[in-house]
Amino acid sequence: MGNVSGYGGMPAPKKAYGQNFIVNRGICPKMVDASGIDGTFGVVEIGPGLGALTTELARTAKKVVAVEIDGDLIPQLKQNLEGLDNIEIIHGDVIKLDLREIIEKSFETEKVAVFGNLPYYITSPIIMKLLEDRLPIDMVVAMVQREAAERLCAQPGSRASGAVTLAVKYYSDPAILFDVSPGSFYPVPKVSSSVIKLDVLKQPGARPLDEKHMFKVIKAAFSQRRKTAANSVSAGLRIDKGLVIKALEGIGADPNVRPERLDIAQFAALSDAINK
Repeated sequence: MGNVSGYGGMPAPKKAYGQNFIVNRGICPKMVDASGIDGTFGVVEIGPGLGALTTELARTAKKVVAVEIDGDLIPQLKQNLEGLDNIEIIHGDVIKLDLREIIEKSFETEKVAVFGNLPYYITSPIIMKLLEDRLPIDMVVAMVQREAAERLCAQPGSRASGAVTLAVKYYSDPAILFDVSPGSFYPVPKVSSSVIKLDVLKQPGARPLDEKHMFKVIKAAFSQRRKTAANSVSAGLRIDKGLVIKALEGIGADPNVRPERLDIAQFAALSDAINK
């Protein structure tokens, strides 16, 4: 949430906001370069902190709208960004703000990317809000805890795959760009981080007849990970196990398959078969 040459004069990080300031000067340029954005992009930055990433984004993008929840940081943030005339700072909570309205008012016809050094405790809610709200954005580039990155970008069949993995795959094409060591932050976190990129899909990664029902099936399937998909879905949706097994067989899946072995297209087909 910002970059400084040293710790002197740095505001005390607030645990309530999960603040970890970036102190490795090489991270922010690498993050912008790896994203592939250029001067045709407008950028919404979540949690600019002290403005290191904001500065790099402003050098590349057409315009940057930086959303900071911590009002105490804003005076210093404005000072650090002095002289850059393509930055707008908004004080607010990104979870509560109307990002669609902000994007529509702030940018014209350029492509839009969302960047952020996301607090570990709220990574998934922010990512899912950005995707589920179907905002007019082309990509999300975020610094997250490595464990979260592995879960968000997991491949079907891997142990890290879960309900959030499938939700991310439904809305985007996810990838881990690079890892970041704990020593790149102040205070130094106990875990490593990764920068991920989610290329937002123009059309969902599957075509279920009932999207809400599909996500109910996915949630039920992963509610009891040690059980088969048939057992978990049956228990979670309170429907006959035989019906689920028949549906699995109908889509060409093993009736004893584990939920993590199914991809988003298979879950869409399973949902449709159950919901007939």
